[in-house]
Amino acid sequence: MQLEFQQRARKMVWPVLILLAVLAATALLLHAEGRLWLCSCGYLLIWTGNAWSADNSQHFSDPYSFTHVLHGFMFCWLLWLVAPKWPLSWRFSLAISAEAVWELIENSSFVIERYRAATAALGYQGDTVVNSLGDILFCAAGFLLAERLGFRRSLLLFFLTEAVLLVLIRDSLLLNILMLLYPLDSIKAWQTGH
Repeated sequence: MQLEFQQRARKMVWPVLILLAVLAATALLLHAEGRLWLCSCGYLLIWTGNAWSADNSQHFSDPYSFTHVLHGFMFCWLLWLVAPKWPLSWRFSLAISAEAVWELIENSSFVIERYRAATAALGYQGDTVVNSLGDILFCAAGFLLAERLGFRRSLLLFFLTEAVLLVLIRDSLLLNILMLLYPLDSIKAWQTGH
């Protein structure tokens, strides 16, 4: 029993070290790109529920954190397809690394300007480092949840989450992607209540 535990722990050393390096590098790169470590307001909230306030994307979590859970679902599904025989620890490590890359892209000047111009996020300034790290952790939770639930149940939860986000904040992961790639004035007007 103890030998089995030691073998399993040894197999996880590299994926864990890679994840820690990815998280540290992501935090440092985001800060080097001009992202603040914490909210300029001077305090840290674990949760801020108003998606349209200046606190959004500035604290550890917000309504958009649920879209990052859905990222985790999608990474899990994709890796089931392309690398089904890989150990869970390596699929997890790859998914979290991909999410970290997305956080760097999402917080680039180009994408921030695109969000401001094409979506309802008119005053969006980018995420703080703590918010980006929170988003990565939410993605990790989503990946592990999808792994546990299986494809059908996680797909059902994916669409349920999308529907709840549409009702509560007039946005969702799929709508966010659509508006980033192909903005529609009618959707932008609905999101802003005009």
